[in-house]
Amino acid sequence: MSPPMTPAQWRAALTAEGVPFTEYPGWTERGRDAATGKVFGPVNGVLNHHTAGTNSLATIAVNGRPGLPPPLAHAYLPKTGVLALVADGRANHAGLAAKNVFNAIVAEKPFPKPDANSGTIDGNDALYGIEVENLGDGVDVYTRAQYDTWVRFNAAICRHHQWGAGSCAGHLETSVEGKVDPRGRVEGYGSRSPFTFNMAQFRADVAERLAHPASWSPSAQEDDTDMPQYANLGLVRPYTLAPGAWHDIQFTQEWTDETGDHAPNSEVFVEGPARFTGSLSLRFEDLPVGDVVQVRMSEWEGDELQQVHPIHEVIGTPGGAYGIVPLTKRIGSGRSMRVRLLNQSPAEIEVASAVLTTLVWKES
Repeated sequence: MSPPMTPAQWRAALTAEGVPFTEYPGWTERGRDAATGKVFGPVNGVLNHHTAGTNSLATIAVNGRPGLPPPLAHAYLPKTGVLALVADGRANHAGLAAKNVFNAIVAEKPFPKPDANSGTIDGNDALYGIEVENLGDGVDVYTRAQYDTWVRFNAAICRHHQWGAGSCAGHLETSVEGKVDPRGRVEGYGSRSPFTFNMAQFRADVAERLAHPASWSPSAQEDDTDMPQYANLGLVRPYTLAPGAWHDIQFTQEWTDETGDHAPNSEVFVEGPARFTGSLSLRFEDLPVGDVVQVRMSEWEGDELQQVHPIHEVIGTPGGAYGIVPLTKRIGSGRSMRVRLLNQSPAEIEVASAVLTTLVWKES
């Protein structure tokens, strides 16, 4: 939890991240704090929306919508890619957020499905909001410049607060009212051709920015010298995981069309210097309902553990125990990355499946 950025901090963070922006008149004094008697902050994340309209700057900043007073976000992003700062205080953008998802945002853990039974919090109190112009009809397209600024905006906030990309969420991921934003088609990003927007890819793009200095820009054209290696690793057969100690996943199968650095029967899935992004899909058998398997990445130099990364959790449910863990990181020369599991249930369980899919950019 952090205090909200001041106007000076907004300007500094956005400028450093390369965000082109303007300032809507009066933005530094605009907010719903006085009208609601609620103070904006402490802040815990960024909530992303599409406008479901066009030319929405005045609506977001000063006009609002029927039954919803302005401001409707802290920033508005048109198709030009030039962001407009519209409010510095509390904004009417988030509504009620499921507490189970909000807690995951704070902890930067994989988001569960929004559950109203977990309770709700007023997201307007604790989440920055950005409205990105798009009809959300699956036909209207986010421009390349718009998406690039969108990624930079989220990264600027995360870098300022020392958050990871797990602090970035979409309204559809927090809403207990069935909101669907943001969604739509994207013209492209860096060297990527058109694609359909999704929050998992968006967080990966934010994480990639955060792995570089704020001045970094993605390559705008295909370059064979910077093409990633594709790694797709898994298990030949299930294995037993004893309780109470961290164990490396031993990947015993490699599915790939090209030769990579990974050797089957190895716990190492990437060696530095490199950066990578991807995911690990896990399935456990015999994990009691409510019990937990913890998952974390760890960096090694030879056989010496050097650094551990934040923990993710897979929880046993009546329908089984499944989890998808995001893998995005940059590691230095001489280091390797492993994935470790800690069975916190009292008895042995079975690691039924572990499939790791990642893109690896080797660095010199």
